[in-house]
Amino acid sequence: MNEDVRVTTQDKAGAPTGIEAPTPTKRTIAPATAPDTATPGSTAAPVPATAPSRHLQRAPARVRAFDTAHPWVWDGALTAAWTVAALVDATAGWRTTALDPSVPPWLVVTTTLALALPLYWRRRHPVAALAAMAAGALVSTASGAFLQSAYLQTLPLFHIALNRPPRALPRSTALLALPLAAGILRFRAEAWDRYVFPSLWAYVLVALLGITVRSRREEREQEVRLAAAAERTRIAREMHDIIGHNLSVITGLADGGRYAAAKNPERAAQALDAIGTTSRQTLAELRRLLGVLREGEESDDPADRAPQPGLADLPALVEGVRKAGLRVHADLPPAPHPLSPGAQLTVYRVAQEALTNTMKHAGEGAEATVALTYAADSLSLTVTDTGGNAPDPAPGAARPGQGLAGMRERAALYDGTLECGPTPAARGWRVRLRLPREDSPS
Repeated sequence: MNEDVRVTTQDKAGAPTGIEAPTPTKRTIAPATAPDTATPGSTAAPVPATAPSRHLQRAPARVRAFDTAHPWVWDGALTAAWTVAALVDATAGWRTTALDPSVPPWLVVTTTLALALPLYWRRRHPVAALAAMAAGALVSTASGAFLQSAYLQTLPLFHIALNRPPRALPRSTALLALPLAAGILRFRAEAWDRYVFPSLWAYVLVALLGITVRSRREEREQEVRLAAAAERTRIAREMHDIIGHNLSVITGLADGGRYAAAKNPERAAQALDAIGTTSRQTLAELRRLLGVLREGEESDDPADRAPQPGLADLPALVEGVRKAGLRVHADLPPAPHPLSPGAQLTVYRVAQEALTNTMKHAGEGAEATVALTYAADSLSLTVTDTGGNAPDPAPGAARPGQGLAGMRERAALYDGTLECGPTPAARGWRVRLRLPREDSPS
């Protein structure tokens, strides 16, 4: 059923006869989401995470945080484990793969330690660690021991590919090539089959693994940067909508109170009360908006979990603007099909911005009309003002400010269109938003 929001009568000075602030509606400013693709009539309720699942989800982050604060724990444990394994191999197992089993045991043990102990510095100084291990590998191949612990060189190689500049990887190949060349020169044919080819494959695969992990990490970092930039844009747009609209309401209330003060001090006091209420509401909305920047904080305030404004809040928006002194007619029938919260927020913000611009630019005596219409495949919002006593807009002229760009961005998010410009009679301004149904082709 159509609803006509009745206008207030004004005195000759333009002050409203009844001055009240709009009833504050608590709502949260949640991060922007993509258009809802759920079928009409369906509601997707979030599934709360259980306590064990939350602990499991947070465990990797806690492990990383501990490792960042105490890197020596993991480095020392890994180095000790590989050193013990290498020494076990150095007792007798190395002879099964050695080309010269007569290498002195003391040399085998010393070479094994040279290949294992530098692992402690593999993350902080991977190139230096690889250089020290390459010296041990050179002794291993030149002596004919061909210790299996030489494959531990792949660990600092992985960290070089992962964390060091790309030019560091080709330089590291020289450190790996020297021991291989020494084994080839001394043992020739035997070294190719038993040592060179397996080592080459291991080095290549580990380097590719490091490059792949690095690329994925850079992609995630880029996604985080893009998401942060989009969130900053969204927050700036929401702040523009909140501050611009409420300050315009406050300005209207202040002007009405000033005109009413000489004739009716009671009405001036009502205007001051309304200004205070509107200001507090603005501050509350800004606090909730900026609260999204506090990562990891969980608020117990029910207002922080309240829904964002939507179609149901349009009558209150119109009423608040009317009480600030602007004559408003509204035709706001209920939606015949479900709309996602994001689409409803878009309609609400466009109506808010259009009415705010009317209060700023239309001039004294202006009237506004807000109309919602529904088609089989779309929703349309039209906000028109009569222009009042403001100067006639030039054909094709746009009103100043960032609001038009913000409205277009909101419409584009849901494949909608926005038309702004003078009315056909060139006396006033019209904003028309069209959003296609989210379950229908646009």
